[in-house]
Amino acid sequence: MTILLVDAGNTRVKWALADTAAAPGEWLAHGAVLHAGLATLGDAWRALDAGCALVSNVAGTALRDQLTALLAPLPITWFVSRPMLAGVTNGYRNSAQLGCDRFAAAIGARAYYPGKRLVVATCGTATTIDAIDAGGVFIGGMIAPGLALMAGALANNTAQLPQAQPGAALPPAFADNTLDAIASGCINAQAGAIERAVAAHGADLCIVSGGAAAYIAPALSISHVVRENLVLAGLHAAAGPLAQQGELPC
Repeated sequence: MTILLVDAGNTRVKWALADTAAAPGEWLAHGAVLHAGLATLGDAWRALDAGCALVSNVAGTALRDQLTALLAPLPITWFVSRPMLAGVTNGYRNSAQLGCDRFAAAIGARAYYPGKRLVVATCGTATTIDAIDAGGVFIGGMIAPGLALMAGALANNTAQLPQAQPGAALPPAFADNTLDAIASGCINAQAGAIERAVAAHGADLCIVSGGAAAYIAPALSISHVVRENLVLAGLHAAAGPLAQQGELPC
C-alpha cells in the first residue's frame, strides 16, 4: 500500500511518499515547502501514485482547509495523539492534548532506536524536548520558544537590541559584539535546556531534529545524533498499525 505522509508545521509542510511495508524513512519521494509555497504541492501530489494520505497538522484550521483542497480527491486520515500506537504509550495526563507532531516524532524516534531511553529535541518554531523510556512510554516534555522566536522577542521588546540571525559558524560563548552575543545567548539557552533534559532523564541517546538543529546541535556538549523528518518517520511507522485497525481508507 502506497501512502502520502504529510507533516504540516507552523513554518513548513514536509511530505513523503511511502510503501507501508517499507522501513520508516525509506521513502519513494519526499519534499518540503514553506507555507508561501503551498500552491505548488497540488500538482506534485496528484502526480504521485498514493492510495490515501496520513496528515499531521499543528498549524490550525486554515491550513487544514488548504491541505484538504490540495489533496483532493485523495482520502485523508488526520493523525491524532492517542493512548497507544506503534509501540509508544502516551504518558500525557490527557493523551489527546499532546501535540500530534510530538507523538509522531516519538513514534519515529522509537522506530529508529528501539529499547533505548530517548530525549527527542525538535528545534522548530517552538523547541520541544521530550522523554521516552526504554519501554516506549512517552513520559512528557518541555516546550520553549524556538531559536528565531527567542531572538525576535529580544528585538521586539527591547529598545536597543537588533534582530539577530545565527550565522554558519557557532558564535563564541562570550561574544564581543551585540549580534553574536544575542545569537550565543539564544543558542546556548536552547542547548542548555536539551542537556538538562538528557541529564534528568538519564537518556541513552539524544536525537535533535527540526529546522534550527543545524545551529543548536553544534553547541551541545553531550553525545547526540541529528535526525531529520522524525514526524514523517513516525507517520510511516504508524501507518501499518492504523491500516490494521481499519483507520486508513486505502
